[in-house]
Amino acid sequence: MLTPVVDEDGAPFWEYAAQGELRVQTCADCAEPRFPPRPCCPHCQSFASEWRQVSGRGRIWSYVVPHPPLLPDYAELAPYNVIVVELADAPRIRLVGNLVTGPDAPLNSLSLDRIRIGARVQVVFSSTGLPQWILERP
Repeated sequence: MLTPVVDEDGAPFWEYAAQGELRVQTCADCAEPRFPPRPCCPHCQSFASEWRQVSGRGRIWSYVVPHPPLLPDYAELAPYNVIVVELADAPRIRLVGNLVTGPDAPLNSLSLDRIRIGARVQVVFSSTGLPQWILERP
């Protein structure tokens, strides 16, 4: 499986995720959340930031079902989904992940016919700290 490339700006995101917390970088001056993490606020140009915890609730904004050719580590899991989640308490923030049946479930654990644009989801974390998503109403 692929693992995220962690840079200095994004390291806190992954550290919090490993603890089971979903946090987004937020400008300490104008309070605007931003993702992906970066040194400067695109709204007010401040370099001051903090990591605020969010509820982990959201809705499916978009999704795809990858088809071969795929990366070798993922070929045997196909078909599986990749979703874009719009966070409920930070709607300008959209995170990419997978819709699964529970933490550490395989990427192909949820039937593809259950995925709907606008469906409400909740974050769960794999044992490796990777954020994944489950349907709020299974």
